[in-house]
Amino acid sequence: MFRLHYVTIFFIFRVYQNNINEPYKDPMKFEVIDLCIIGAYFLLVFIVGFYYSRKEKTSTDYFLAGRHIKWYAIGAALFASNISSEHFIGLSGTGYNTGLAVGMFEWSACFVVLILGWVFVPFYLKSGVFTMPEFLERRYNEKCRWFLTSISIVAYVLTKISVTLLAGGIVLNAVMGWDLYTSAIVMVIATGIYTVAGGLSAVIYTEVLQTIILIAGAIILTILGMNEVGGTTALFEKAPEGFFSLFKPADHPEFPWPGMIFGTLVTGIWYWCTDQFIVQRVLSAKNIDHARSGSIFAGFLKLLPVFILIIPGIIARVLYPNIPPNEAYPAIITNLLPAGIRGVVVASVMAALMSSLASCFNSSSTLFTIDVYKKWYPHANEFVLVNIGRIATFVLVIFGIIWVSFINSISDQLYVYMQTIQAYIAPPVTVIFLLGVLWARGTGNAAYITLVAGFAIGVFRFALEIINKNYVLAPGLLKSIAEINFLYFAMIIFVICVLLFVVVSLLSPQPAASQVKGLTYKFANDIVIDREYKRDHRTHYKLNVIFSVCLVVIILYLYYLFF
Repeated sequence: MFRLHYVTIFFIFRVYQNNINEPYKDPMKFEVIDLCIIGAYFLLVFIVGFYYSRKEKTSTDYFLAGRHIKWYAIGAALFASNISSEHFIGLSGTGYNTGLAVGMFEWSACFVVLILGWVFVPFYLKSGVFTMPEFLERRYNEKCRWFLTSISIVAYVLTKISVTLLAGGIVLNAVMGWDLYTSAIVMVIATGIYTVAGGLSAVIYTEVLQTIILIAGAIILTILGMNEVGGTTALFEKAPEGFFSLFKPADHPEFPWPGMIFGTLVTGIWYWCTDQFIVQRVLSAKNIDHARSGSIFAGFLKLLPVFILIIPGIIARVLYPNIPPNEAYPAIITNLLPAGIRGVVVASVMAALMSSLASCFNSSSTLFTIDVYKKWYPHANEFVLVNIGRIATFVLVIFGIIWVSFINSISDQLYVYMQTIQAYIAPPVTVIFLLGVLWARGTGNAAYITLVAGFAIGVFRFALEIINKNYVLAPGLLKSIAEINFLYFAMIIFVICVLLFVVVSLLSPQPAASQVKGLTYKFANDIVIDREYKRDHRTHYKLNVIFSVCLVVIILYLYYLFF
């Protein structure tokens, strides 16, 4: 068993090592002040993590932080969970390759978190669920719960754990000279210490700290890079033509504008509104207003990555025009940063990496524990449940490390790879959640059929894409399907799933009122608000409306500015 594990890791390392570009293999030279800053970051994270670990008593405390988290922590946690090392590497790499267009993913997310806060939050919190599959069982049936649990766990391996470890490995190779195996072990252990000990409270409050650090570090690096290029005007002049346009032609191979507007909403609703990885932070909210305010706050934070992650990629394109896209951010780190600043920026990258890994560990633990093990053993005590979750997390991490070696067969741009996988997983889940709360007529039978059919279509397309990129399919129908832009294909699957869900629902018996009570807008009045909360609700509601409108106006202005 040990030898098999060793051979697997060695194989992954060799594949990874062959993809590291020679000019950036030498590790960064750290001064004492850099090491002190990095050490101080780890010390702060562990202090915060272990402080909140002392407060965890029950499974609700461990998995949902006792449902007492306030809006600012929720917003920061949503942002930090989302922004990981694959964003530092992937967004900058895609910015290096194609310019600002990839930023539509980030700004589209600003709209989607508003959908989370205004459409989904009341039903999630009223239902009192621990997980998203559990909500599906309440709304539809047990089969939907099992299927979504399986899809979510597979998605964590394909799009979260493996990508985070690979991106973190690229950074740590550049700055420390470590190979992938060493990097993965360090990242998993450092993050797992406080995550396993403290549960969601420790994860969320360390993410508040990590949000501050990662934003500060990214801003500093962007300013230094901009100064090296010669300023904003010089960057616009030296960057390739069209790099500062958000909207690409409709036939653009990666970012066609119709797909970037509508396809990103399909994948975005799945990711921000239905994925346990993200929504678990909202489930921990003190009440509906705090959950909604936190979502809006996260929307404002999502305005930043275009300026502090994609722009550095364009800067790298001007300064280092002959490196692989995934090495754009490490190139700036290793070449531009003076002593002291290096430590801050490396700490910011580590903060992004650790926050995302911590979120994934906690969410995967919750999914397996609540939706799998507890269903099998409903009378298991809480000590057993927590330990089973820890074991499940370890197994998922191993599979994630193994999958790293296959990522480059799909895309040399990590962010594009991640969005591609999500485009095949998202549509059926988006349909059954969105129509599930908007349309009381939707049935459990229709939801399950939609999930299975939509996922099968996505897997089929995913397999065709891999085959076509590695072996090249003969001209014909299969090749045409394999070469449809992934965002367009997400839209196609979405339309198919909507039609399938509606038709099967209309052909099935209508759900009983007791099954949809409090879970759809037809029965929204069944969501009861207690009197004490209601007194403060009006003020919070007005502020949330005002800030939501401001966020929408800002996004539309940015679309106009970079049209």
